[in-house]
Amino acid sequence: MTTSTSDALTSDQVASMLGIKRNTLEIWRCKGKGPCFIKLGTAKQAGVIYSRSDVEAWVAGHKFTSTSAYSAKGN
Repeated sequence: MTTSTSDALTSDQVASMLGIKRNTLEIWRCKGKGPCFIKLGTAKQAGVIYSRSDVEAWVAGHKFTSTSAYSAKGN
């Protein structure tokens, strides 16, 4: 899947959408817990962007109807 520039979101934008701090998003990225991301290069310092559709899909995948459903999923 390609991400157009109009679909691309920065870490700050995604953190704002999710109501979390940018640092939390970075921690999730390291632990493989957050939405899929695109690394803009191979260097450790290379930037990261997110596809709006990937973020929306990740959010949709974290919907629960009760706290017991959340616990059963092992989160």
